[in-house]
Amino acid sequence: MLSAQLNDYLAEVGLTATEQQKQQLVDFVGMLNKWNKAFNLTSVRDPEQMLIRHIMDSLVVSPHLEGKRFIDVGTGPGLPGIPLAILNPDKEFVLLDSLGKRIRFQKQVQFELGINNISSIESRVEAYQPEELFDGVLSRAFASIQDMLHWCQHLPKADGCFYALKGQLSEEEMSQMPKGFVVTDTIELNVPKLEEQRHLLRVIKQD
Repeated sequence: MLSAQLNDYLAEVGLTATEQQKQQLVDFVGMLNKWNKAFNLTSVRDPEQMLIRHIMDSLVVSPHLEGKRFIDVGTGPGLPGIPLAILNPDKEFVLLDSLGKRIRFQKQVQFELGINNISSIESRVEAYQPEELFDGVLSRAFASIQDMLHWCQHLPKADGCFYALKGQLSEEEMSQMPKGFVVTDTIELNVPKLEEQRHLLRVIKQD
């Protein structure tokens, strides 16, 4: 059931995946659904809705990623990092979250599904000091864009980029962009079967 829906959704947004990748994505939904009953990882309870609201909502960002090394801040159960890692085995994703139960879940996903290009780190974002900086800093359902840029400004390389996954864009939030940061792209994302607005903001730091 979920596999057939996933096939349809991927075709609708023009993304290709191998049979193994599709199986990993469906199995990830299964694990999220199972663990959610005990650990309350997401407010979405229905696996079909998880496929739309978590998997596809993450994957539509994939064509816009530039670079090899990414960090997903405030990743929760691994969103958008884990779906993006499954679809992009040539890229590396660090999943950062401050809650131990979410990190345990991510590590179990990594182990059971054999995902080799993710690493999970339990830390608050402002306290995390990476040994190597990132091509891209991802955030989904994070605080305001101002807070994201303030807390994450030490993470990207000099030519790195912030990727903020947002719902509806508020003019007020956009007008309060911190000094030294510039929005280079505002991309409208179409998620199959989702009526709500989705946007991706690409932001760079200027000297």
